[in-house]
Amino acid sequence: MMACDVAYASTKAKLGQPEINLGISPGFGGTQRLTRHIGRMKAKELLLTGDTISAQDAFELGLVNRVFEPEELMDKVMELARKIASKSNVQVSFIKALVNKGADVDLATANYLEISYFSSSFSTHDQKEGMTAFIEKRKPEFKDE
Repeated sequence: MMACDVAYASTKAKLGQPEINLGISPGFGGTQRLTRHIGRMKAKELLLTGDTISAQDAFELGLVNRVFEPEELMDKVMELARKIASKSNVQVSFIKALVNKGADVDLATANYLEISYFSSSFSTHDQKEGMTAFIEKRKPEFKDE
């Protein structure tokens, strides 16, 4: 879940890193991603105890974006997926890359990356379509080009 772009959870969800209870440490980025998401002290507490937390606690820690009742969860996930899918796939990819790369470098380097991607945006069909649609007060028809 910590590798996801966006995470929604059910009110019934329990989250944790229980590996220590099995006599092992987390793998696949568990210690590194958790620490980057919630900070060293809270990550160590969860990692060293193996405790689980509620979806609401995960929300308050910034591990999940939203919490919904179980019967609402899939509808809300699909609503978000449709909304993102309606955007320019080129720009969705740019933004995801910028956030992921920028989080791991200093601010000056991250800003340089952003300028590079931003200027590249103006060579895309979707940029021209998006701005034209805005001026014409209509919904853009992106072609992911």
